[in-house]
Amino acid sequence: MLQVRVHGPGDVRVDDVADPDPGPDDAVVRVEACGICGSDLSYIRMGGLAGPGPEPMCLGHEMAGVVEAVGENVTAVTPGDRVVVQPGNEELGRIGGGGPEGGLTPLLLVRSADDGLLHPVPDSVPLDVAAFAEPLAVGMHAVEQAEVRDGEAVAVFGCGPIGLASVAMLVDTGCEHVVAVDLSARRRELALGLGAQAALDPATDDVWAALADLHGTVPFMFGPTPATAAFIEASGSAKVLTQILDRGRVGGRCSVVALHYEPVATSYLMLLMKEFTLRGSMEYPARFADAIDLLARRDLSAVLTDRVPLERFDEALDLLQGSVECGKVLVTP
Repeated sequence: MLQVRVHGPGDVRVDDVADPDPGPDDAVVRVEACGICGSDLSYIRMGGLAGPGPEPMCLGHEMAGVVEAVGENVTAVTPGDRVVVQPGNEELGRIGGGGPEGGLTPLLLVRSADDGLLHPVPDSVPLDVAAFAEPLAVGMHAVEQAEVRDGEAVAVFGCGPIGLASVAMLVDTGCEHVVAVDLSARRRELALGLGAQAALDPATDDVWAALADLHGTVPFMFGPTPATAAFIEASGSAKVLTQILDRGRVGGRCSVVALHYEPVATSYLMLLMKEFTLRGSMEYPARFADAIDLLARRDLSAVLTDRVPLERFDEALDLLQGSVECGKVLVTP
C-alpha cells in the first residue's frame, strides 16, 4: 500500500509499504480522508519531528475512515464503524507525529484501539468532513484558552483552518462580535460564511482603527484602545503578535495557537501596564467528541476547499505551500 513518509529535510515520498498487521489489541481503519497542515510542512522542512530520525517519518494526523478489522481483544469498535482517529499521545505513540504510523495511507494501524483514540462519527456527517475534527478541536481549544466571556468582542488573526475553526467555535457559542483578519480574500469570505461580524485585509485596512469602529474603545493612559477583549493569534506572524500586545486593551487576553519558530519582540512594559494575558494553546485536551458534535450541528464543509488523491500528494503539498487561497486541503487515499 502507499504511505507518505519523510526521509530527510525536504525529502518527502509516497512509498510502497506492507499492509498493517494488527495485534490482538489493535484495529485497522480504512482512511477515507486525511488533512495536511502547517505542522506537516514543518516536519518535511526539518526532515522529521525535530530533525532526521533513524527511520522515515510517517505523515498524517487528521484522519477519518471506516474500521476495517479489529484484534480479538478489541471491544470499543467493530468492522464497519465510521470513526475519527485521534492521533494519540506520548504513551501510545503519535500517529503522524513521530510514531510508527501516519494517516496519509489507505490502511491505518491504530494500536491499543480500546484506549479512546477511535471516536464514532454520526451518519449525518460525511467522512471527509469528519476529518476536520482534529484541526477543529485545536481551534476550539484556542478559544477556551482565550477565556472568551458572554458578550465580549474577539479578533481572530489568521484564517487558515485553525483560525476558521476558532471562528466557527466562537459563532457556535453565541459570540456576535467576531472579526477575522487575513490577507486572503478567499479565507475572509470563508470566515464571513461561518458567521464572522467582519473580515479585514491587513494589506489595505487599518485593522486597529477598524476594530475600534466595530468594537468601540476603552481608555488607556497612552490613549484609547479597541475594546476587543480577546484575540486568537493563528497567523504565525511575529508582527501581529507584537501589535496585539502593543495595541490591545487593558485586561485583554490572547491565545497563541500559531507556530512561531523565531523569537518575537515583546514589550513586557505593555504586558505589565495592561495586565495583559498571553497564553499558549496546544492541541485539544478532551475535545474530540465536542468537535464531532459541532460538525454534526453546523455545516463547515465550505472550509474543505481542496481534495487531492494520495498518489498525487505532491499536488496537495504545492497547494499548501504555494497559496494562501486554500482552506483545508484533504488527501483521499
